[in-house]
Amino acid sequence: MPYALALLALVVLIAGPGLWARHVLERHGRDEYFSGTGIDLARILVRDLNLTDVQVETTELGDHYDPRDKVVRLNVASTGKRSLTAVVVAAHEVGHAMQDQSADGLLRFRTRLVMFGIWAERIGAAAIMVAPLLGAALQVPVVGRLLLVGAVAVLGIPVVVHLVTLPVELDASFNRALPLLKTGKYIPPEDEGAARQILTACALTYLAQALASMFNILRWIRIFRR
Repeated sequence: MPYALALLALVVLIAGPGLWARHVLERHGRDEYFSGTGIDLARILVRDLNLTDVQVETTELGDHYDPRDKVVRLNVASTGKRSLTAVVVAAHEVGHAMQDQSADGLLRFRTRLVMFGIWAERIGAAAIMVAPLLGAALQVPVVGRLLLVGAVAVLGIPVVVHLVTLPVELDASFNRALPLLKTGKYIPPEDEGAARQILTACALTYLAQALASMFNILRWIRIFRR
């Protein structure tokens, strides 16, 4: 029973923030709110902030800022609307462009870590598949175990990525985007609470992803101990 309760609590911690975030984004993403779309606002903000080297493009992927190409990429299906969600999310991504302009060290570290993490995860996945076979072929079980330990360690990189990402996202949301929306009077005072709720919901998804990555590591450690 205690194990089942612990597992249930873990599932709630991992899935709960994502479900709540989806609910918040959908609730504030229905009504027309702004005179233009979130993408329009992003272009206005980039112009008014004099981010001359930053472009705003549409994408079929998720909304994000690419610091390598200096591009704010926004999805028409989400930020192409005139809703409060579209406006807030667009401002958040411009917040990342503001971080980049100010040479934010944590943003640059996160970018390098993400690129390293992509290759590290691939290597870790390959090591997990190869380790048992290599140990059996060489008749030296310790080789396979060492490789498996290394693979589990590599899988910890996504946890670090998500934990580093969280303060980057919080800064872009509450130190950049929200003050920008308030001082620019893009949202009325009565909607500031809803905007803060949207930004909080988005930030919590990164925490949930970190917990999911940690759960993945624990799962492989348990397999290794068998």
